Amino acid sequence: MDPNLENDRSHVKYTDDMTEEDARERVLAAAEELYYRKGFAAVGMDELRTAAGVSLRRLYALFPAKNDIVAAVLQRRHQQWESALSAAVADAGADPRDRLLAVYRYLEDWFCAGDFRGCAFINAFGELGGTNPEVAAIVREHKASFQKYMAVLVAEIGAPASLAAQLSILAEGAQSTAAISADPQVAVQARSAAEVLIDAAMA
Repeated sequence: MDPNLENDRSHVKYTDDMTEEDARERVLAAAEELYYRKGFAAVGMDELRTAAGVSLRRLYALFPAKNDIVAAVLQRRHQQWESALSAAVADAGADPRDRLLAVYRYLEDWFCAGDFRGCAFINAFGELGGTNPEVAAIVREHKASFQKYMAVLVAEIGAPASLAAQLSILAEGAQSTAAISADPQVAVQARSAAEVLIDAAMA
């Protein structure tokens, strides 16, 4: 038996009255925050169990390997992204053009957040994509899902399908640029460029 698991008794009290669902949520919430702030490779299982308030034994019972946690965190992040983006687009109203440009207003709000450190999926791919096929696949699926969503919004305004790829690349570039420059105005510039592309496609 792993001596760390055998000796890890001080934290058991934190999980005795926790359901598996509650413990899983605490682990994923802690992992998401730590991975996004410090990087996926920099955070070990011991630091994660401490932040989540679960025993190492409970942590390994829920997630036998760190890769399982990384995959679950990315899937969780994907759901959060889709939900928040869809809500922002819905709040823009019924006008198709406003709905499409709302994507960039959503990016601006995100870039203004104090804890913004770029796209978690790009970060994960940069750290792990070259050696972890599962992570690479999750990132590709997430990015493909965004392009499909943009294609739906582009179709609503009656523009050529090629515009969706152009606007998606613009949004992806804005995320990376904002992370490096720490300047949320990147989203404003991206929105202005999107307007030019939309007008050109509709001309």
